Amino acid sequence: MSAEENPTARGAALAREKLAQAKADAAKRGQLPRREPRRKAQRDAGDPQLFGKAIMDLLATRGWERSAAVGGVFGRWPEIVGPDLAAHTKPEAFEDGEVVIAADSTAWATQVRLLARTLIRRLNEELGEGTVKVKVRGPQNAPRPMGGLRVTGSRGPGDTYG
Repeated sequence: MSAEENPTARGAALAREKLAQAKADAAKRGQLPRREPRRKAQRDAGDPQLFGKAIMDLLATRGWERSAAVGGVFGRWPEIVGPDLAAHTKPEAFEDGEVVIAADSTAWATQVRLLARTLIRRLNEELGEGTVKVKVRGPQNAPRPMGGLRVTGSRGPGDTYG
């Protein structure tokens, strides 16, 4: 099938021909498109700003960058650590570069401790290199088991934590 028989090829050839004709007409009138790149207009202090830039400037002037980053990590905890780990753990505090993570069982607390290096690396990606240490807490105030099979002086499920 030749270009004359193919309607798509004929349409493309016709478009190229019309574009060349329009450029030639513009050149005759002296209205060719500019070749140099456009310069960005300078903004005055009173001009409106892009919303993202305005928020970043506000965070910087108030010294809230770190707090906003920590809040973002706490809010996106399931995305950062994964849904399985997030179902059994939650970040509770961030003080002096230390994230306190509460686990709902001693088994999950141990799992978080084993994953501490990976977790620290991931949190440092979010908050800045070398800013995070991890402290893991097991369950607090777990219900005490009832019944005759108790060891005198035991602390219940807290015995296996530590």
